[in-house]
Amino acid sequence: MVSICLEYVFDKANKIYIYCSFEEGLLSNDFFYNINGKIVERHKLNDAIVNEESEDDFSYDISVDRQKAVVKIINNDIKEMIKLCKQYDREMPTEIKMIYDVKTNKLTADYKYELVHTNDPNKTASSIARLWFEQVKKENY
Repeated sequence: MVSICLEYVFDKANKIYIYCSFEEGLLSNDFFYNINGKIVERHKLNDAIVNEESEDDFSYDISVDRQKAVVKIINNDIKEMIKLCKQYDREMPTEIKMIYDVKTNKLTADYKYELVHTNDPNKTASSIARLWFEQVKKENY
């Protein structure tokens, strides 16, 4: 998951945030970044480019096709985790929040095993991921 998200930004990020959800058979994921100190969604990466970098006319390829490809790969990775959990008779987390620090090469993860959104008629995996994005953004300003 980390490597595909890192590839998506051409290795040009400070941190990568990956959200995975698997509840009641529903699979979902999201990812966003800290680039040059700015917390940005995957479709707004170019908003974080610092002027000095723009001299080489660099811009991130944020095409819908690339975004869909990353989402698909992460979903496939989640499916593999589900298989491994079944194979080793382990409980599959309902939610995983990962933070990868590119500079220090460190990964931290927070796992939940109880239902997070399916018991609440007003919450979805996407809304939970969005709340996490907003929380991280607020913490970094």
